[in-house]
Amino acid sequence: MAKLSLIVSLIVVYLLSFTTKGFTFSETPEIKYYEQDDITNQIPYFDNRFHIDAQLEEVTLLFYRRRGTPPIILVRPDGSKYKINTIPQDKVQWYDDQTFDMIQIKKPMPGPWQAIGDILPNSKIMLVTDVRLEVEPLAEILLSGETLKVEAQIYNSDKVIDDPLFNDVIELEIAFYSTNNSAYDNFGAEPIELGTFRDDGYELDEYARDSLFTGEFTLDFSAGEWLPIYRVKMPMATRELRQKPVIVRPNPITLSIETSLSPEQGHTLTLNIDDTYVDVNSLIFQGKVIFPDRQSEPFAIMDGSGKQRIKMIDYSEPGLHRVSLNAFGTTINGREFRLVVPDFSFNVERPDGPLVPTLDGESSESSAEAAAREMAEKIAEEKAQFEMQIAQAKAEQEAQVKAREQRTWIIIGVANGIIILLGIGVFFYLRKKKLANKG
Repeated sequence: MAKLSLIVSLIVVYLLSFTTKGFTFSETPEIKYYEQDDITNQIPYFDNRFHIDAQLEEVTLLFYRRRGTPPIILVRPDGSKYKINTIPQDKVQWYDDQTFDMIQIKKPMPGPWQAIGDILPNSKIMLVTDVRLEVEPLAEILLSGETLKVEAQIYNSDKVIDDPLFNDVIELEIAFYSTNNSAYDNFGAEPIELGTFRDDGYELDEYARDSLFTGEFTLDFSAGEWLPIYRVKMPMATRELRQKPVIVRPNPITLSIETSLSPEQGHTLTLNIDDTYVDVNSLIFQGKVIFPDRQSEPFAIMDGSGKQRIKMIDYSEPGLHRVSLNAFGTTINGREFRLVVPDFSFNVERPDGPLVPTLDGESSESSAEAAAREMAEKIAEEKAQFEMQIAQAKAEQEAQVKAREQRTWIIIGVANGIIILLGIGVFFYLRKKKLANKG
């Protein structure tokens, strides 16, 4: 029986040695840890070992470990160790986080290496060679105000990174930069940071941890020519992907209002549609009206065709009204979109009050402007009264200081006079006493 166990042990060691030769960095960017074998030996020979080929000029290694545990220790083929606080700065860069270590080594020593630490079970040693991001191109027609969904994948060399733990190591960002083309409205505009890609299953990301990252962002900035830039940020490196410039077209929906002066008649809201880039007959709308008392009323426009839609708004009370609106439709080339129309406000006059400005150019003072003017006048009056009170208080304070100074000088003068009189009295007393002694 002992001989049989010895033969089995030798076969296992031979197979493990063969496996060690097979998993080299030149063959694959990911190397699985050798499985621990407590049957053949209580101290496994091949635990957390990996092999580095001689022709490698530089490697970047990624080790996942339990949250909050200390950084790992690397044992080189000659038995010497790399620790985070004793590495040669000219050859090794080391970034440690709560859940991983990323280590970059120049001209690593060829041969078997070993990682010692609280490394996660079933983890992998990842050789980061050429991380890059591939993002699907943006649509040909983009509209200001629309929400876009963009999908991306991360590659290490030519292989998709399908390790969910890699999400903790990187950040994926989206930004739009103006091309500074003077022919467009965004000439000279500042860069727009739009957000990050996600692989968490929320919002537009369909499946969590499926290695397909989803970017969701709203084009709520100026129309014009923009350069999309995508970044992969790692602790020791940043990769950047620039796509060809895109043109963001102006929002195709504009609103106008015809207000009513009578409680018996509602207000007429007109939705005007620019058909240059959208199919006007495909559009439907969802929105809400916020009345002066802050009550809101949702509405939807499902029917209609052509370049206009009409929505009647009930007369409730005078004051400021706000309309928020979302549009859903297709572009002229058949792509479905959803967009947010810029918020629209209008004022309704009081039946017996001053006229209010309308959107077609009338310019008499509105109730809101009158109230603002009255408030400004009141504030100015209160400010003047406050300044007068400050001036009076300051004058009284100066008078008190002057009175105190006068009293001080009087006390000083009286004290000096008393001292002088006492001195004269003492002088004559001593003189008289001296003359009496002589007589």
